[in-house]
Amino acid sequence: MGINLQKGQKIDLTKNDGGLRQIMVGLGWDEAEQHRGFFAPKPQPIDCDASAILCGANGKVVSSDVHQCCVYFGNLKHSSGAIVHQGDNLTGEGDGDDEQIMVNLPMVPAQVDKIVFVVNIYDARKRNQHFGLIRNAFIRLVDMDHNTEICRFNLSENYNGMTGLVVGEIYRKNGEWKFNAIGQPVQEASRLDSLIQLYR
Repeated sequence: MGINLQKGQKIDLTKNDGGLRQIMVGLGWDEAEQHRGFFAPKPQPIDCDASAILCGANGKVVSSDVHQCCVYFGNLKHSSGAIVHQGDNLTGEGDGDDEQIMVNLPMVPAQVDKIVFVVNIYDARKRNQHFGLIRNAFIRLVDMDHNTEICRFNLSENYNGMTGLVVGEIYRKNGEWKFNAIGQPVQEASRLDSLIQLYR
């Protein structure tokens, strides 16, 4: 069982070990039960999208080209091969991870100092949806070589009215990789570009 992290907590990923290579970043969530009137239409499924934003040492995206600075449902594999999105889950149904992003740490390009993991609700405003309708959201890191969970961060705050979340980040410091549990809500993120703008 991995370490349960609190918001703002940081842990070393490669210190003392040096052998950590391939990690899986799993993100999961469930829809909360929505109460509706007898004749009210069935609410649309909430389509949460997990993405990875690639930043340099200055904390800004490494490129203005979205295919070079972001791995998401429309760009599942970074050109370096280091970051691979396992595909879009349109409803969040089922237990466990809803979306997974693989990161091969030794293959991450030298100009990438930080990989930020974000989740947004697609078309949130149009569908009148927000993270107050989501429960049991989490991010977890798994060492794929040993198939062991390194850490988990459960996002338990009230995110009512928010349509995006900066969930956590993997970053380099003094040649070591670390993970930071963030859990920062973003009010307007019906489109991924709103989250990318935070790092431009």
